[in-house]
Amino acid sequence: MAVTIRLSRQGAKKNPQYLIVAVDSAKKRDGAYLENLGHYYPKAKTAAEKIKVNHEALKAWQAKGAQFSQTVGQLVKTLAK
Repeated sequence: MAVTIRLSRQGAKKNPQYLIVAVDSAKKRDGAYLENLGHYYPKAKTAAEKIKVNHEALKAWQAKGAQFSQTVGQLVKTLAK
């Protein structure tokens, strides 16, 4: 089972909200996930409200071999700055 850390869409029409989740790579985008690692609100007013991540859980999944999706990789990269 290959694990991917990716976004799962939540929220209403024209008001996107995403969960950052660890999921089996064969599952659907919004299907069942293994663990919720944080959330991303692209329409938030401040940068601090835009993305929140549980760093310990994220590092634990990376240690187990989980790969970032392209989008999540970019988000985490901006957090590191």
